[in-house]
Amino acid sequence: MKITEDKLKDILKQHALWLKDKGGMRAELEGVNLEDADLEGVNLKYAHLRYANLEGANLRGVNLVGANLRFAGLRGANLRGAELEGVNLRYANLEGANLEGANLRDANLKYANLRGVNLVGVNLEDADLEGANLEGVKK
Repeated sequence: MKITEDKLKDILKQHALWLKDKGGMRAELEGVNLEDADLEGVNLKYAHLRYANLEGANLRGVNLVGANLRFAGLRGANLRGAELEGVNLRYANLEGANLEGANLRDANLKYANLRGVNLVGVNLEDADLEGANLEGVKK
């Protein structure tokens, strides 16, 4: 499902209010097509992004702490320096993504496709990598 830029801005605004406990609502972006979107530095803490298409998206420095990205498509996405502590990336496709310097502490990466991912300087402390495809990973 593709959404307009205006709709996305409204969702992000409502999510920011929700995070500050000032009304608003959690970002519900399940199944949304955000391919090649520029979300650099956006705060999507605790957002729901299951099955979302974020292929090629610029997510540099984004805050996705505790977000649900199960089955999400992140192929070729730029997640450099992203805050991903406790994120659910189970079964996500991150093939060729750039995660350099990202924090994946306590992340659920079970059965995720990390083929060719840049993991230089990544914090994987207590991350669950059971069944993950780590072929060609850059460390």
